[in-house]
Amino acid sequence: MHNKTITELAQSLRANDISSVELTQIYFDRIKQYGSLNSYITVTEKQALADAHAADKRLKAGNAPILTGIPLAQKDIFCTEGIKTSCGSKMLDNFIAPYNATVIEKFNAAGAVMLGKLNMDEFAMGSSNETSFYGHVQNPWDNNTVAGGSSGGSAAAVAARLAVATTGTDTGGSIRQPASFCGITGLKPTYGRVSRYGMIAYASSLDQGGTMTRSAEDSAILLQVMAGFDEKDSTSANKIVPDYSKNLNQSLKGLKIGLPKEFFSEDLNVDIAATLLAAIDEYKKLGAEIKEISMPMLKYAIPAYYVIASAECSANLSRFDGVRYGYRCDNPEDLNDLYTRSRGEAFGAEVKRRILMGTYALSAGYYDAYYIKAQKTRRLIAEDFKKTLNEVDVLMGPVTPSTAFGIGEKTNDPIQMYLADIYTIAINLAGLPAMSIPTGFIDKKPVGLQIIGNYFEEAQLLNVAHQYQQVTDWHQQIPKGY
Repeated sequence: MHNKTITELAQSLRANDISSVELTQIYFDRIKQYGSLNSYITVTEKQALADAHAADKRLKAGNAPILTGIPLAQKDIFCTEGIKTSCGSKMLDNFIAPYNATVIEKFNAAGAVMLGKLNMDEFAMGSSNETSFYGHVQNPWDNNTVAGGSSGGSAAAVAARLAVATTGTDTGGSIRQPASFCGITGLKPTYGRVSRYGMIAYASSLDQGGTMTRSAEDSAILLQVMAGFDEKDSTSANKIVPDYSKNLNQSLKGLKIGLPKEFFSEDLNVDIAATLLAAIDEYKKLGAEIKEISMPMLKYAIPAYYVIASAECSANLSRFDGVRYGYRCDNPEDLNDLYTRSRGEAFGAEVKRRILMGTYALSAGYYDAYYIKAQKTRRLIAEDFKKTLNEVDVLMGPVTPSTAFGIGEKTNDPIQMYLADIYTIAINLAGLPAMSIPTGFIDKKPVGLQIIGNYFEEAQLLNVAHQYQQVTDWHQQIPKGY
């Protein structure tokens, strides 16, 4: 049962081949069996089994939504009422959320069963899941390599079949990069498509919740529930949500695919390039037209991103001061001591680094030189994408410059760690939708293809991904032993 898709499990539940309670218990048994992966921070077994029992009643009554009774897991960045929401940090290790994020409310209304909260880089700052207060997540394909970040726990749980599907968040590639490393399908929607209410902020103008699943078809089902306008979120887009599953089988004949030459430069690993070009050949067989394009502003994405993201994180994390909630140091001498020791003791090294970078960029005398310049560069990058996507339907390229790297390999070199997101961050700066789909292996490690679409064209992205997955089986592969 653990190797079935959402659609297949929904059919089994409705045919009474298995109950939601039985299915949920199968997943808890697997979570215990493969606990060494460290993909979960909190397991909510008692609550989940109660929800599964309620789902079975709902299924028996008929007319239940497709996700009713399906065991999912949530990245530990979404607030969940009455359950610890840690954001992978010591700062929030004792924080019990008093309300649900909008995304959680939508899954509850759909009847989904929440297995627990998933491990992540601290406050979503990282590319390997090694900055988590709860330790790194192991990649199911090779336990000596990272699962990617910041949504590493989400990706590993789907790859190892410890949840049917999971949620993730993407600020600069944090859904797509771990999806690539773990051989699953990861979708980052257009900025504003999914509500950020109750999603703990890292960089507010970049953060976006999304899906982590085995297939594009499953992603369509999850996004259908997650997407939509939310009056509680001022950045939520008031756009009609289409039926994402409706056009999955649409022909790709005449589809125009753009290949940015900046993505396929000599810096890209030759084996990854060959794997991606083989995938693009499959698209040619499906009737797509390929066009090489140039996007000269892409080379400025890394510096622009880290100035903007760090500036926003320094502002967002100022609320964690040891006063209202979260970690508080013991026996502070005065208010200043309370602030400095609480923050110093509870934040990890990477979070401190980004707060310092962001505070510096926003300080008097440097604001114009760094932050304003980065925002101007961001606009030019977005214009580059706009111009290109007027010429082609989608863009394709690598997700990462390498396959999953070794645990501890880059922890002492933050610059190399930041460069792991070199192909993904520009999309967040522009606010576009993008996804990663499995396209092969190099030395038994998964490789992902990145597909980038126009604003609010997630339906087209899902169709493009689904058609590829109908003629290949990379997305059906499962790590040995799982």
